[in-house]
Amino acid sequence: MLLGCAVLSGCSIAAVDYGPVRHADYVADPRCTAQPGAVVDGEALPLFFATTRLPDCRTGDISMLRHRGDKMRYGRFSAPVEAELGGKKKLRTPMAFQEAGDWWRALQAETDRRQGRVLLYVHGYRETFETTSKDADQIARMTGFDGPVIEYSWPSQGEVLSYAVDETNMYHDVRNFRDFLKTLAERPWVKEIVVVSHSLGARLVIPAIAYVDRTSSSADSSNISNVILASPDIDRETFERDIEEEVLAPRRVANDRRITVYVSRADKALAASRALHGYPRLGSPYCFDPFEAAELKAKGLPIRCYVKPVSGLIVIDTTDVSRATTGHSNFLRSAAACRDFVDVVAGKRTRPERTATHLAHVFQLLPDPADPKPADEAICNRVPAP
Repeated sequence: MLLGCAVLSGCSIAAVDYGPVRHADYVADPRCTAQPGAVVDGEALPLFFATTRLPDCRTGDISMLRHRGDKMRYGRFSAPVEAELGGKKKLRTPMAFQEAGDWWRALQAETDRRQGRVLLYVHGYRETFETTSKDADQIARMTGFDGPVIEYSWPSQGEVLSYAVDETNMYHDVRNFRDFLKTLAERPWVKEIVVVSHSLGARLVIPAIAYVDRTSSSADSSNISNVILASPDIDRETFERDIEEEVLAPRRVANDRRITVYVSRADKALAASRALHGYPRLGSPYCFDPFEAAELKAKGLPIRCYVKPVSGLIVIDTTDVSRATTGHSNFLRSAAACRDFVDVVAGKRTRPERTATHLAHVFQLLPDPADPKPADEAICNRVPAP
C-alpha cells in the first residue's frame, strides 16, 4: 500500500497547493450562497449533507474541493453518477445548497415524517466529496434506514500520500463538527442519532460526543445513543483510558448509549497508521505487548489483542471475512460484515452469526461454510439499482 511506502521508506508526501485560483473566486458566484426559500427537489436529492469543504461554483456543475471552506455549507444530494469531464470519466454528485434555516426545517420535516431517527455518517482518510457521497448513499440503501441520512464531509484530500494533510484538516475541523453535532443533538424532534464513522472520522466523533455531553442543554445527550466505529484510526490505549470517563460513562450507558467497533487484523491501512504513530489503532487487534501475544499463543488462541472491556462497548472482529486489498472498509464490502452492520444500525444487540471469543465483549465474524463465496456486492448493495 502506498501509505505504508510513504511511512516506512521515506516516499514523498503530497503537500497542499493553494492552486492557481484565488479561493474567494471559487465561491463568488451566487450559487455558492443559498438564498432563503430557494426550492430544492427533495425527491431527486433525498440525502442531506453538511460540509466544510470549499466549493467551486464557477462552472455549470458545482464541485466540492479538497480545500478548507470559508464556512459551513448545507445541502441535499443523491448518489454520484459517472460523467465525462475533459475526456475522462469521473464521479459527480448531483447536489444543491440550501440556506441553513431551510436545511434544518427540511431535516425536521423528514425526521418527523419517520421515527425521529437520524443517521450521521462521518468519513475517514483519503475521501473526496464524491466517494463519501457514494458511501453515504450505499449506507442508506443497504440499511433501509427509517429516517434522514446526513453526510458530514470535512476536507480530506482524497489522495494516498496526503495522510498528514488529512490529519491536519481533521483536527482543524474539530470545532466545526462538534458544534454541528451539538446543534443536531439539541433539536427536540431528534429522538435518536445513529453516528457512523469510518477510519480517521472516529477522531472527530469521539471528542465531539464528549463535548456535547459536557455542554448540551439536553443534559444526558441521550439521543446520541448508537455509535458505530468502522475501522477506527484512533489510538487504542487513549480510547480505553478515556472512554469510560466520558462517552461511555455509567450514566450514559444507563441511558442506552452503546458503541460497536468493527476491527480487522487484515487492515493494511491501520497497519500503516500504527507504523506512523508507533502504537496500535483501535480498529486493528494487533498485539503491541509481546508478553500478551505469547500468552495467547500458549493458550492456543488467535494472537489478536483488543481494547479492554467497558460496559456499553462491543467489538466485532471481521478479520476472517475481510475484503478488498486493504481490508479497511469491511462494513461496506464484506457480506458478513454488512449484514451485521445493518442489524446494528437497526438497534439489534445480538446476532446468531456472531461467534463468541474468550472475551465477553468481542465477537468474530467467520465465513459461512454453506456459502463460501457470498455475493458481497449484492448483499452490501454496492451498486445502485438501475
